[in-house]
Amino acid sequence: MSFTKARIQILDKEAIDPTRGLDQFIDVEFNPTEYSLAKSAQIAEIGIPGLDSPVLQFIRGQNEKLTLDLFFDTTASGLGESGVTDVRTLTRAIYQLVKIQPKTHAPPRILFVWGSLSFKAIVESVTQKFTLFNPTGIPLRATLSVAFREYKTLQDQLAELNLQSPDHTKRRVVRQHDTLNLIAAEEYNDPHQWRLIALNNTSVLTSFRRLVPGTVLIIPPIELAGRSPRTS
Repeated sequence: MSFTKARIQILDKEAIDPTRGLDQFIDVEFNPTEYSLAKSAQIAEIGIPGLDSPVLQFIRGQNEKLTLDLFFDTTASGLGESGVTDVRTLTRAIYQLVKIQPKTHAPPRILFVWGSLSFKAIVESVTQKFTLFNPTGIPLRATLSVAFREYKTLQDQLAELNLQSPDHTKRRVVRQHDTLNLIAAEEYNDPHQWRLIALNNTSVLTSFRRLVPGTVLIIPPIELAGRSPRTS
């Protein structure tokens, strides 16, 4: 069985800067012994007088988080006063992932891959802990506690959720060659309902005839259209 090393891939090419230790791929020195994945939802409490407990209302989901520790060691080059390798030469690249990069003005988007785990994210935090030093104080061993925050575009999330309930307000991302008539036909099974969509999106539509791809449209509840939902 081949040994697979965990790898971090920088997705923003403009952020790749070898002078800062940032190459397209960063291989960890030692694979983590464990990692944690956490996901939560934001819930609002609605207090109603006379009830035993508040009513809970879902607000929105929170980003998934990946947390793990990475170990680095350079003692193979020696422990004395000379000829040693500063472990920070290995940890520098990962520490840079949480810093603002000159060309992107933000920390880079990354992909953490290890075995079946593939996690697209932005590095939220890095804590370096140095645990071994040579006699002159050069660190030779370090553990980095890293937190990755899941990254998804609006289009990715809408496509993944694929919300289909016809009695709730939906959102739809305009695709190439979309028209209001086409969208109304797909959402309400009636192209004449394009006016309903237009009236609910006057703040984002500069033209009813030419839709800009990527625009997020509000699709009002089906009962407002006075029609039955389209059937598949």
